[in-house]
Amino acid sequence: MATLNAPLSVRELCKSYPAFQLKNVSFDLAPGRITGFIGRNGAGKTTTLNSILTFVRPDSGQTAFWGMDIREQADEIKQRIGFVSAGMTYYTGKKLKTITEVTKSFYRQWDESAYRGYMARFELDESKTPAALSNGMKIKYALALALSHGAELMILDEPTSGLDPVSREELIEIFLSLRDAGKTILFSTHITADLEKCADRILFLQKGRLTADSALDEFANAYRLAECPGALPPQAEKLSLGACRVRDGYTVLIRREDASALSLPVRKPTLDEIMIHLDKEDAQ
Repeated sequence: MATLNAPLSVRELCKSYPAFQLKNVSFDLAPGRITGFIGRNGAGKTTTLNSILTFVRPDSGQTAFWGMDIREQADEIKQRIGFVSAGMTYYTGKKLKTITEVTKSFYRQWDESAYRGYMARFELDESKTPAALSNGMKIKYALALALSHGAELMILDEPTSGLDPVSREELIEIFLSLRDAGKTILFSTHITADLEKCADRILFLQKGRLTADSALDEFANAYRLAECPGALPPQAEKLSLGACRVRDGYTVLIRREDASALSLPVRKPTLDEIMIHLDKEDAQ
């Protein structure tokens, strides 16, 4: 059963393709928080988001926004959410002003002054066309449209993918300011360094299954990385949750409570290292 009043509640979501299955994905989003949705390319992140938003028809499961079933109250829900994707496209030859005029006709709570404020903040020129914008500016324009109709929940699918480090940092600052304003954000990405700067919670998807759902700090602190020069010691192999070759030997992901059982240097891993090592183990 969906959690009442959660900005987004997903239960037992399934979607099958010939070479891939999304299997019983369930989670809730906490209001006013940034939740990172991680997993390697092909893990099912975009399939999950497309199923949640009914861009594709899920085979089974339930999706609710603030307790409302999207199959029954889609229009009301879409007035309150914003979707931004690195893959979003606009009519490349149309001016932004024209695209905005069409877009705002769909929203009852369009706030023109807010729109003007975001366009100024993001340094966007309405006389330009999408073809004249960088990838980062396209994302900022999509955010300006979403936020100007009062979106309370932002669903972001790889918004920083392909951006330079400066543009990524600018967007992270924007996401944090949105969280400070009480917005809820679901941020799907494989660039885990971005999430370490802003996420409160982590959802980890592996081969179509949700294998972790916890606070970011709790998730990261549950593991340690052992550095093994030369061959992999038997005890390290026994405790390993995933091992990777490095120039002088191996790095091995272990549970924090197992660190004292090894006579090896250990340290706290990055989110990227956790994901890589766990996926290594999962692939074996």
